[in-house]
Amino acid sequence: MRLEGKTALVTGGNAGIGLEIARQLSRQGARIVVVARNLQRTDEALAMMQGPAEAIQADLSRADEQDRIVVEVERRWPSLAILVNNAGVQINLPEVGIGAAGMMDALRSEVDLNLTAPITLSLGLMPILARQPEAAIVNISSGLALAPKRTAPVYCATKAGLRTFRQALRYRCEDAATSVMVVDAVMAYVDTDMTRGRDGAKMSAAAAAQAVINGLLNERKEIWVGKTRLLRILHRLSPAIACRILRNG
Repeated sequence: MRLEGKTALVTGGNAGIGLEIARQLSRQGARIVVVARNLQRTDEALAMMQGPAEAIQADLSRADEQDRIVVEVERRWPSLAILVNNAGVQINLPEVGIGAAGMMDALRSEVDLNLTAPITLSLGLMPILARQPEAAIVNISSGLALAPKRTAPVYCATKAGLRTFRQALRYRCEDAATSVMVVDAVMAYVDTDMTRGRDGAKMSAAAAAQAVINGLLNERKEIWVGKTRLLRILHRLSPAIACRILRNG
């Protein structure tokens, strides 16, 4: 897939994996649109781009903001060709306990940001993407979609849901929007704000983003990042063992 000259929208593109994906798309000659909440951080991110770059401030955990993004993109960037659904949050519950631990509002917001927003943007922007000679939707998923961990049940469920949505959306594109490639980028354990303070060997955000860009350039519909390549094999051989390994995060 050729990236030069394409307009790319990256949600959560002002930090972590999203920022690195936006930067590397920019290096490839893409025009960048960043969607994020923090204006100061977003201004800093835009300054890192090597070409045209703009931003939309929005809270993608809110339905009205999701809808506003679709309308604004239709108006301002009718040539949009790449949508990267990257923005996400992980709410960790206590290691031991039952129920929502008084965090139900946060858990609902987690579902809205991690799953409802990518669904809304993908379906809402599909008419624009389908008009392009070549386009892509990239959903940033996780190995936890295959083998969940006990402390983040809602996060794992949203990523599993996103993976299923991607497959069904791909079927629809194969029937009615053949120019749109639907990609699942399965993330490993990456060094970001989300994983700050946690132990274990982490992949750099830049390396994770490079895997996504390479996958796009080579038109891979599934991009297994870092150690998720091994997880994929293990999960095929024995889902029970894969789940046991990741159970405690």
